[in-house]
Amino acid sequence: MLSYIPLVFATVRARIAEIRADERGYSTETVLVTALLVAAALAVMAIIIAAVTRKAGEIGGSM
Repeated sequence: MLSYIPLVFATVRARIAEIRADERGYSTETVLVTALLVAAALAVMAIIIAAVTRKAGEIGGSM
């Protein structure tokens, strides 16, 4: 019975190593993070464009 314990530990370690080496979800995660970063960049660009347009309107209207 005690001789099976090292075998069980070795099997569990091998399974854990196999799971850690599996990178199938990596591409999905990368696409999701990239999409979120693009959305954030577009939002920041929209805010900046709105601010610049508002300031340009104030400059043109004061003449």
